[in-house]
Amino acid sequence: MKQPAPRSPEASAPEAHANAPSRPSPPSSSAPTQVHKPRVPDAFGEAPTILYVPSGEPGPTPGAASPRAPGAPRGGAAAPGDRERSAIDDVTLRMPPRTGAAGGEHDDRTLKMPARPSRAAEEDDSPTVKAEPKASYAELDAEAQEEGRPQDFKSAARAFFKRHHKKLWWLHTAYALSLGAFVVTFAQKGFQHARFLAVSVSVAWLLVILFFRLFGTGARQDFATAWRGARLRFLVMTYVLKNLYQGMLFFLLPFYWKSASLDAPNRWFVLLLGACAVLSTLDLVFDRVLMRWKTLASVFYGVTLFACLNLVIPALLPDTRTLYTLLSAALVSVLGFCTLHLPFGALWSRMGAVFLVIAAAAGVGLAYGTRAIIPPVPMHLSSAAVGPAVLPDGRLAMSVKSLHFSVIRELRAVTDVVVPGGDGDRLLHVWRHEGREILRAPEETLRVPGPEGAVRLKSQLVGGSLPRRLAGHWTVDVETQDGQLVGRTSFEVTE
Repeated sequence: MKQPAPRSPEASAPEAHANAPSRPSPPSSSAPTQVHKPRVPDAFGEAPTILYVPSGEPGPTPGAASPRAPGAPRGGAAAPGDRERSAIDDVTLRMPPRTGAAGGEHDDRTLKMPARPSRAAEEDDSPTVKAEPKASYAELDAEAQEEGRPQDFKSAARAFFKRHHKKLWWLHTAYALSLGAFVVTFAQKGFQHARFLAVSVSVAWLLVILFFRLFGTGARQDFATAWRGARLRFLVMTYVLKNLYQGMLFFLLPFYWKSASLDAPNRWFVLLLGACAVLSTLDLVFDRVLMRWKTLASVFYGVTLFACLNLVIPALLPDTRTLYTLLSAALVSVLGFCTLHLPFGALWSRMGAVFLVIAAAAGVGLAYGTRAIIPPVPMHLSSAAVGPAVLPDGRLAMSVKSLHFSVIRELRAVTDVVVPGGDGDRLLHVWRHEGREILRAPEETLRVPGPEGAVRLKSQLVGGSLPRRLAGHWTVDVETQDGQLVGRTSFEVTE
C-alpha cells in the first residue's frame, strides 16, 4: 500500500487551522502561511483565510505544502535578512468556495501591500500600535473655535473655568477684601452692633463641628478624587465659614486698632487679628490648609472667639470689669476648643471632666498672664496731650511734643477715655521718664468733668515730684487697675 508523503511542519492543515488561530509569520517565507481562520458555525459557511505571499515568489497552490529541512528558511527562500525588505508583498485573501462553483474552486483575492523599509533580521515583526493622547478641554475648545463648530454653554463654561480657575479664586479674594473694608467702615458707626457677633460665633462653632464630623481631618479630606456631591458640600460649607469669619474679624479690627498702641506690646494682638482677617479671604489657603487640619482650624476659631467675646460681653453686660471679661472669654474659648477635639460623650465622663477643668485653668491663667498684650476693648483713648498749663475748663492751654527743660516749672497731662461698654474699670495715669516710673496717680485724684460718654483724667508733675534731670523721652500711660494699657501719649524734653 502506498504510504502518504511526509507533511512539512509548515504545511497548511485545514483541520488544525479550523480549531486554533495562529500568529502571522514573517513575510520573508516563500510559502504562503495561513494566519487566521476562526471557527464559525456551519450556518455561516467556511471562513476566509489570509495568505502571505512574498514579492517575486510564485503564488500558493491550494492544498499543497513544501517540505523544508530543519533550521532552513521556509519555502527554500533566502533568510529574512537577505531578502529585500522594501519589496512589495502580496496578501491573498482566500475566500470560501462559492455555492454552485465547479470543483469547489476558491475565489482568491490578492491585495498589494506598500513597500517597507529595510531592517535587521533580528527585529521583531510584531505590529506596533500607538495610542494618541487625549485632548484637553482647552485643546478641544481651540479646535472647535478654529473649525467654527458651535459649542454648548456647559462645555464652554467648563473649559473656561478649567483655564482660569486660579484667576477666579484670586478675583474672589479681592472681592472678600473689599467686603472686609466695607465691614470696617460699618463697624465704626457704633458699638451697639457688637452684640450680633454672639450669633456669628455660635453659628461658626456649629459649622466647624459639623464640618469635621462630615469630612474628617488631614488625609481623610481627599476631595481630588471624591464624588461631585461631596466636593460641592465641602465648598459650600467652607464658603459659609469664610463669610462668617470675614464679617467677625473685619468688624473687630477697628475696635482693637483704636484700643492698641503701636509702640506698646498690645500691638501684636492686633496684628494677629489682622493676619486672621486676611487669611479668611484667601480661598485656596483657607480651603486646602486651614480647614484641612482640625488643630489649625481649632486655633483659628479659638482666637476669633476670644477676640469676639472681649467685645460682646461689655455690649451684653455693661459696666463689666475688663479683667472679668478677659478671663470669661478665655474660659469659653477653651471650652469651644475642646468641643472640637473631644467627642461629646467623652466630655461627660470623669476623665473628660478632669481634662476640661485642667484645660480651663490653663486657659484662664494664660489670659491673665498675657493681659498686658491684649487691648482693653471697647475702651480707647480719644485724645491725650501734655502741656505746661491748663484752662479753667480743664483743657490744656497748649499741647507740646517737644520743649526745652529751662521752661518747665510744671507738667500737666489731660486724657479723654471713651467707655462705650460702661465705666467698669478704675483708670490711672503712669508717668515714665526713659522707661522709669516717676508717678502713678489713681483715678480718684484725677477725674474731672469731661464730654459725655468719656472719662477725663488730669494729672501733673510739679515741684519736688519733678526729677533733677528732665531731658529725655517721656510717656504718660492710661492703664486699667489690672495693668492693661488703654492709651499713651509721649513727648521729648531737650537740653
